[in-house]
Formats: sequence, structure tokens, C-alpha cells
Amino acid sequence: MAAQLSANKFNQKAINEDEPFDYYYDHHQAMEQKKREDFAVVEPNNEVRAVERVDRLSKTVTEFQEHLQERVSYFLGYPANHNCDHYLALSTLLQFNINNVGDPFKESDQGMHSKNFEVGVLNWFARLWRIDKDEYWGYVTNGGTEGNLHGILMGRELLPNGILYTSEESHYSMSKIARMYRMDSETIATLATGEMDCNDLRDKLLTHKNRPAIININIGTTFKGAIDDLDLVIQTLEDCGFSRDQYYIHCDAAISGFVVPFVKQVPEFNFEKPIGSVSISGHKFLGCPMPCGVLLTRKRYIDMLSRSIEYIATVDTTIAGSRNGHSPIFLWYVLNIKGRRGLEEDVEKCLINARYLRDRLKKAGISSMLNDMSITVVFERPLDNEFIRHWQLQCLGNMAHVVVMPHVTVEMLDCFLYDLVQKRNIWYGKLQPRCLAEDIGICNCACPIHA
Repeated sequence: MAAQLSANKFNQKAINEDEPFDYYYDHHQAMEQKKREDFAVVEPNNEVRAVERVDRLSKTVTEFQEHLQERVSYFLGYPANHNCDHYLALSTLLQFNINNVGDPFKESDQGMHSKNFEVGVLNWFARLWRIDKDEYWGYVTNGGTEGNLHGILMGRELLPNGILYTSEESHYSMSKIARMYRMDSETIATLATGEMDCNDLRDKLLTHKNRPAIININIGTTFKGAIDDLDLVIQTLEDCGFSRDQYYIHCDAAISGFVVPFVKQVPEFNFEKPIGSVSISGHKFLGCPMPCGVLLTRKRYIDMLSRSIEYIATVDTTIAGSRNGHSPIFLWYVLNIKGRRGLEEDVEKCLINARYLRDRLKKAGISSMLNDMSITVVFERPLDNEFIRHWQLQCLGNMAHVVVMPHVTVEMLDCFLYDLVQKRNIWYGKLQPRCLAEDIGICNCACPIHA
């Protein structure tokens, strides 16, 4: 609601010709220019009373909160949902140090954990991804990268001589994982949509036919929101002569993992297919206020990684030792508040708003692309870095994108579109807009050649 009110306020000012056009950057610039010394950790001074110290700290925190409240009204380019008010009901839990150290399914000697909540969350995802609770294992991670780390580690332990295949549009954690695990890897080309090119995958699989394949499938690529065709990848593996014991598939569902399951007539990803693991983020679409995620794999795979740790009286199966015990409670809470119906409504709203933005961009003559069942709208990169910072856009080469999360309203999009069109006229003047045919396809390019 706060974001909507702020956006409406901006819209009213933006059409007032008496206001300087760059007025709305002032607050952001003022905060950025604040001296770093203002946030330095200062040793308590015995001459300063405790009450005065607390007042000073509270003032700094309040100013920062006001800064965040202003910036969230212009938060468009990154995949995080800022509809978080319902989490305030859990604020009293912050007085406790909750640590879910070790395996979520194994009791620990220390009682300050939330593993019952964690298992409840995991069982919900097991139902979503169609695997019996007796056949899966998983845990609440610290984010999507940790989920990818664990998923690919499972593949490497199962297939020590395997090659990691991942598309050029995969999350940057994939190249990091290949380096960390010292795995041989192949980067697969992508189509203009961002989807894995299975013809290139076939060529590279045949080149390394004598070695197992560990494949990362994107359920929503980082920049274009593309969904790799899982069924086609499996068919390609079979066509190349790979039996099921010669490949392992990990699904990185950080971006669109909450979109695909709630859209009808879309190819599903779940454990009824020959996949080994799935990871998803909890702070993106669900809006958990601290980075977190969920990793699920097949229970029979985890035995090769687990070992008993006597002094914490549990089993070591996770990437991290100590784990955030608050995030499972927050995930449990929002899943109970929303339920499948609430999530389906959020997905439908985001898809509608994403199509609205795409259509308005095209109507304005701006190159833009929206993949089917995606909430990520890609368009030409603005020429003004201050504009990019103001709207907190994510950019790559000639492209920028908006991720239409549940907190993004039509009013916010209208403000953004008005600002973009007005500024764009200034940037280009009599110049021609750049061609984006190679980036997003000829059919989505609005340059003079392809319009």
C-alpha cells in the first residue's frame, strides 16, 4: 500500500511542468552522499548516557527505514517481493537465537531450533513437486546459491566423472560451483528467448558421450525469465544414448518456481520426471524478509553425504552447519497465510501486469520481450545511469528488465512508463534507437530496421 501511495504521489508531481524534472532524484542522492562515517561503529563513551546513545542509534535506524520506504516505491528490476507487512506478526521471535544446526529431520540436544516448522515447509514443497514424504530429503537453505551448491554436489557425488552442462543464461553461481568443485563444465548456447538450445546441448553431449552428464535446468533464467524445456532435455539425453544412471538433472527454480506450478497448460517440473533435485528462493516471490530458499532431493541420494556429528548430536547433511532458524518459521507462516489459492492469485496478477507493461512498451515503440509464463519484461537499456539507479533496474549489455513481483502495481508501472518515455525523448533526440534483434529476437525489436 505504501508503495502504491508513493507511486501515485510521484505520478501527480511528474505531470506538473513547474517542477524540475529531476526533483525525484534528490532524496536518493542525499542518502547516497551521506558520509560513511555516519554508519561507523562507535565505541560507547562513558560521558554519554545510555539513553542518549540509544536515541542516537534509533534516529539513524529510523532515517534508514524512511530511506527504504522511499526506495521500495521504485523497486522494479530485481526479483524480490516487498509485500512484507504480514511478517511483522513474527517480530517478537527476534528476541530468540534460533539455530537449526544439522539435518532438519534429526533431533538435536539443543532445544532452540525450529525444525518442526522446517519439516512442515519441506512437506508442503514435496506435495507441490510431487514426491512422497518418505522418498524425499531437503532443508531450508540460506538462498538459491546454496540450493544450487547442494544440488550439483549431489550430482557430482553420484557421478564423480560427470561434466556439468549449464546454459549461458544460467545464474552466475553455476560457474562458481564448477570452480569450487573443480568440475569440467560445458556452457550451452541459448535461443533469443534465453532458453537452452537443445541442438547445442546434443552436440556437446555427443562430444563427451563417454562421460556422465550433470545438467542444470533453469526454471526461469536470471535475466529473461526463460524456462528451459525439461522434457526436451530429457529426450535429448535419451537420443544421445544416456541411460538414467548416466545423468543427473538439477532444477534451479529460484525465479519462476512459484509461477509455473500455478499456471495451467504449462509443462511441469517435478519428481515424477527423472530429476535429482530442485532449489527455490524464499525471499523472491514469497517475500521472506531474509534471504532463504528450499532444496529438495531424493532421499536415497543423501546417504552418501551424511555423517554423524557427536558433539551437536545430529547428522551433517547440509552445506552450512549453523542455519537460520527464523526463516523456516517465516516461510511456514506465509505459506499458511497465502495457501495455494493465494499464491495462484498472486501469480495471475503478476502475469497480467507483466503483459500490461510489455504491451505499453511496444505501443511506445520501445523494443521489449516477455516470455510465455514469465513475469520478467526485457527492454532496451536506458541511456541514463541515474534513471537506472532510481528505478533500480537490472541491466545486461543493451538490455534492462523489470521483474513484476506481487508488490509491483499498475500505478508503479504507469509512473515508470511515463518517466521512461519522457526521458527517452531527451536521450535520443533525433538519434535512432539501438537494434535489439540479436538480444531479444527480430519480432521483439522496434528499431527502424525491424519495426
